[in-house]
Amino acid sequence: MTLLGLEEDTVRAAVAGVRRDSGTVASDDVGDIFARASWAGIAEPGDGTAGALISALGARRALAVMLEGVAADRIANEVLDRASIELRVDTIRSGLDRWRPRLVAGDALAALHRAAQRGVSLVLPGDLHWPSGLDDLGDHKPNVLWMLGDRSALTSLSASFAIVGARAATKYGEYVATEAAAGLSDRGFAIASGGAYGIDGMAHRATIASGGVTVAFLAGGVDRFYPSGHHSLLTEITKRGAVVSELPCGASPTRWRFLQRNRLIAAATQATIVVEAGRRSGSLNTAGHAATLGRPLGAVPGPITSVASDGCHRLLREFAAVCVTNADEMAELVTGEAPPTLFDLPGGDGAGVRVLDSLSKRSGRSIHDIAKRSGLAPAEVQGALGLLELEGLVVEAAGAWRRR
Repeated sequence: MTLLGLEEDTVRAAVAGVRRDSGTVASDDVGDIFARASWAGIAEPGDGTAGALISALGARRALAVMLEGVAADRIANEVLDRASIELRVDTIRSGLDRWRPRLVAGDALAALHRAAQRGVSLVLPGDLHWPSGLDDLGDHKPNVLWMLGDRSALTSLSASFAIVGARAATKYGEYVATEAAAGLSDRGFAIASGGAYGIDGMAHRATIASGGVTVAFLAGGVDRFYPSGHHSLLTEITKRGAVVSELPCGASPTRWRFLQRNRLIAAATQATIVVEAGRRSGSLNTAGHAATLGRPLGAVPGPITSVASDGCHRLLREFAAVCVTNADEMAELVTGEAPPTLFDLPGGDGAGVRVLDSLSKRSGRSIHDIAKRSGLAPAEVQGALGLLELEGLVVEAAGAWRRR
């Protein structure tokens, strides 16, 4: 086996030094793993042509056709034969022009060696801990994830929120981000963000302080934390969650990579919350990815005089964002269960509220007991219970009532 002109022993040694997902259900083929690691440095994040080629031919064969100098029209025919997918010849040719200058064997080896030195793990599509939401990106999904930390944190993303916002956050934005992350974490949700200054950092810190799971997606290699001022925070995240990138070790962050990183944050999570954002904030890009993917999108309103909230107000005014002001409202985006309020309850003038407050979720109570606890007459209790039962808020068994 040769890949990028490297002998099998060299490839096998490079792959063996990097941690893999335990309990993997994906292929353990060394050539495929090395090819995916190579593609991470050959194609820029989100390159749909590379994704389609890899999906059709497999990472190893897709790499081989470049190495062998196969013509674009022959590649298009092979893709059609193997996967019944039509890729335009000019699209493939353009891709080859982008990728072939990056076909450097030493780059892939260097990235794998650096990963081994830092204890970086590789997670491939189909692996046990692969975040399934990333598959919704189709041909634009990552070929591999490089991560530091607990692999199970990636599994936690199946019940998670993205909390994003301005780097130059105000005290108001920092407070809301802290309350949101802590509140959602307490409700069992993992929190994902981009590890940046401002809202991102506050969301990560609050989740850690609450004992929750948090994942930071980076726009460069996980071996070079960015921003450098968050080195201690990102290190702490690796102990309580994970730091993840689709780029190989040694890769530098660029503006394009930041924008593409945002699609991972939106896709990996169940919903995105924009806490505070200016009119040109990068967090609006994350919101756009979430909307495109059909993920619920929430935006926190701010003072109408604050330019730091212009972006949030625009999401509320022009897009399908839901106004959210606390963790309960944010959780509703994915649970669909709004907590009862005074206006929702039958007997909103007081009887329904007082009866509901007198009930337990665990043990049933008689009408006499409820009347005693609520200070209502038994007839009033019975009437309120009937309405609450119709709303599905209470249940009765053998004459005893409890909250659902």
